[in-house]
Amino acid sequence: MQSNPLRIGTRGSALALAQAHETRDRLMAAHGLSESDFEIEVIKTSGDRIQDRPLSEVGGKGLFTKEIEEALLDGRIDLAVHSSKDMPTVLPDGLALTAFLPREDVRDAFLSPKAGTLTDLPQGAVVGSSSLRRQAMIKKLRPDIEVVMYRGNLQTRLRKLAEGEVDATLLAAAGLNRLGLEKEITSLLSIEEFLPAVGQGAICIESRENDDATLKMLAAIHDQETQIRLDAERAFLAVLDGSCRTPIGGLATLEGETLHFKGIVLKPDGSEAHEAEQSGPVAEAIQIGKSVGETLKSKMGPGFLTGQ
Repeated sequence: MQSNPLRIGTRGSALALAQAHETRDRLMAAHGLSESDFEIEVIKTSGDRIQDRPLSEVGGKGLFTKEIEEALLDGRIDLAVHSSKDMPTVLPDGLALTAFLPREDVRDAFLSPKAGTLTDLPQGAVVGSSSLRRQAMIKKLRPDIEVVMYRGNLQTRLRKLAEGEVDATLLAAAGLNRLGLEKEITSLLSIEEFLPAVGQGAICIESRENDDATLKMLAAIHDQETQIRLDAERAFLAVLDGSCRTPIGGLATLEGETLHFKGIVLKPDGSEAHEAEQSGPVAEAIQIGKSVGETLKSKMGPGFLTGQ
């Protein structure tokens, strides 16, 4: 066991800190350590600073990881805790996703003081969301709804909703659960009608590939089932886009030694969508994800991925 405190890098939002604390607490329990054996370093990312534009316009998912990954490569931190859905499919050389915690609820939550479900919202209601996937899927289900850009951390979005800036919003159920905010959820969207983002509900840990001491510590808290599911989902995403410029949803589930994968890709305005699914042995998780991605790619016409 290393003698120096293990340095955990994270973004500074309440949710990011909750995820870092969960990781620390699991490591403490697994190795008989105390809080003094860890340091949590808050790192502000470009994605946190840019709040006035969609991420797709200014660089995509990497905006939430770039500065944290630089700290990893420089040796300023030993590991980084991320929301898996924020992770680009291509990581910097020398870094890898080396552990996953058990996955939380993957569903999207509907929050509104004006309706019980998305379907129940009145004609022309205003829904706030910064996710291209959620925006497109809302428009697919309810073309009459106005969807507006809705950036900010979870607490900011809840405040805007309470102030009446929008009639409703969608958030990841997992984030609300981790912060003890389940009571804010009006209803949950079924995965059958509203496929979640790749990696939604899963905490991943990134570290240096050659840091054997940290890798050994992380092995004790790693959840293999979550990794298998995320391997398929990230392989699927890599085939199609890999950033956040395209509305994409995908979910892998396990039943015994069988993995089932379902994916969807939509035009940004929700006017066109393609779905595909496939099942197979767990050992072929990555290939299954890729195969579903290739199937969807073959269904899309020229310009689909760019929304033209």
